[in-house]
Amino acid sequence: MHIFIITRRKKYLAAVAGLLAILLLGLFSLPLRNPAAETACQKPIYEVDTAEQAVAISFDASWGAEYTPQLLDILDQYGVKTTFFLVNIWLEDYPELAREIVARGHEIGLHSATHPHFSELSVEQMQHELDENAALIEKVTGYQPELFRPPFGDYNDLVVATVNENDYYCVQWSIDSLDWSDNSAEEIYQRVTKDIHAGDIVLFHNNGLHTAEALGPVLDYLASCSLEVIPVGELLLRGDYYVDLNGIQRSSGNTEVLPAPDAEGNPAEETKAGAEAAAMGLDQK
Repeated sequence: MHIFIITRRKKYLAAVAGLLAILLLGLFSLPLRNPAAETACQKPIYEVDTAEQAVAISFDASWGAEYTPQLLDILDQYGVKTTFFLVNIWLEDYPELAREIVARGHEIGLHSATHPHFSELSVEQMQHELDENAALIEKVTGYQPELFRPPFGDYNDLVVATVNENDYYCVQWSIDSLDWSDNSAEEIYQRVTKDIHAGDIVLFHNNGLHTAEALGPVLDYLASCSLEVIPVGELLLRGDYYVDLNGIQRSSGNTEVLPAPDAEGNPAEETKAGAEAAAMGLDQK
């Protein structure tokens, strides 16, 4: 009886040791956790983690243009360049105004051909929307966009992946002016300036009822805070970056802030080295 108990105990201990060995082997065989890899491409860029004291202002253009000339004049008055996301259905109605936006030095981004909910589209349909939008923007203005904003801010993992695979930056916003809801100029001003900080991307619309009225005071406030207003493309990080689960674009290595492209959408002179690096497969866009 004594011998039987000892033998059974030895077998039990041997089984436990074997199980522990298997668990340890499996643990050490797991790949090392990489937070950047886990979060990359899961979110569009809502804001940028940057040391630059700068914010980006953007305008979505999908309906109307009554107030757009006034917006452009105000931006000229303040010496500010911004980003306009254009839809084909708007471009077809206002081609001259689209050319004026580019002529005044503002950045152009894609906003789709027909303004659909992208999360409801197939990859082929998304591809068509991107291609048609890019083709018309280039035909009308000569500009080659590098940014895309999903209509309605609507996206899922497949949308972001498709946009990235087409070498566009998928961009949202961190501050919504809600100017489309016909809020007063004061309400727009308060929404935009309440918590604004470096790296934020502000959403306006080119034909908001009170957007032009609010824009000057907003620009005055940003100047008082020593926050420079730049196009979205100039705010973004280039090189090695990832987008975390909160939609914040962060550096994961050799990253730099590059100037926005010129009026034709070509890289600025200062970005030639970056363009050469991209050609060598070093760019992570």
